[in-house]
Amino acid sequence: MLPSGNRMRRRDDFSLAVRRGRRAGRPTVVVHLLRPEDVRPAAARPLVGFIVARTVGNAVVRNATRRRLRHLMRPHVDRLPAGSLLVVRANPRAGAARPDELAADLESALDRLLRPASKGRR
Repeated sequence: MLPSGNRMRRRDDFSLAVRRGRRAGRPTVVVHLLRPEDVRPAAARPLVGFIVARTVGNAVVRNATRRRLRHLMRPHVDRLPAGSLLVVRANPRAGAARPDELAADLESALDRLLRPASKGRR
């Protein structure tokens, strides 16, 4: 499970990451990353939040999807810059996705966001 100190809980953090962060979309997930230089001191731990809307499925499916995403995100927390905000939003396909498909989409989106930005792009 994702360490408690890395869990995003404040609505303001979610809103900030989604509105101002860089985004990478895949068929099952959309990942928003706001780097620390745009937000808060880099000494803080990176925070990760999850958005799983009703379009994903009923409560059982949504909670299972959220647990799977938290589990998949745990090994990647160390890759995030200190003080960054990351929001993982599940698309409707995430509820029925195979675990390997969900893991591949999450990794692909993270790789895209964590790669150094090219000139002229945020």
